[in-house]
Amino acid sequence: MKIYTKGGDKGETSLLGGTRLLKSNIRIESYGTVDELNSYIGLLRDQEVNTSKRAELIDIQNALFVIGADLATDPAKTKVKRPPVTEEFTVRLENMIDAMDAQLPAMKFFVLPGGHQSVSFAHIARTVCRRAERQVIALAEQEFVSEEVKVYLNRLSDYIFVLSRWMSQQLSAEEIPWQPKS
Repeated sequence: MKIYTKGGDKGETSLLGGTRLLKSNIRIESYGTVDELNSYIGLLRDQEVNTSKRAELIDIQNALFVIGADLATDPAKTKVKRPPVTEEFTVRLENMIDAMDAQLPAMKFFVLPGGHQSVSFAHIARTVCRRAERQVIALAEQEFVSEEVKVYLNRLSDYIFVLSRWMSQQLSAEEIPWQPKS
């Protein structure tokens, strides 16, 4: 498979199904940000503290590839084959969140991002996830987007936040409370 095709040299790219769009199109931005998020999940997977979370994080990366393919498909091209985004993706995330949350003290305050470099990576991933979600919502205002894609990205940001707290606990990193000035 050739890496470069020169097809995008003029600022356009092809969706699955063949439709050509400008690379600045919100659909391209949406699945591009999901791809960026997937890279940050890989960075989290590579953190030593997350050795026991490796299978979970790989599951999330696989789900993000499916979501990326869904977003990269022209919704008018109904015969394009791709794996479906299902409710089960979100159910698995919710089970992972519940398992981690059961090991954590109750939240009593908002926490400032940081405390350890690995935890900071999680907070960056969380904010990229929120950006992907916002872009997908903007896309959904213009064209069809699966409800399951929107729900999954929303729940994934919750997962990443709980993961950041779990990582802080594992690393004995301080969670610094947000203290607004009055």
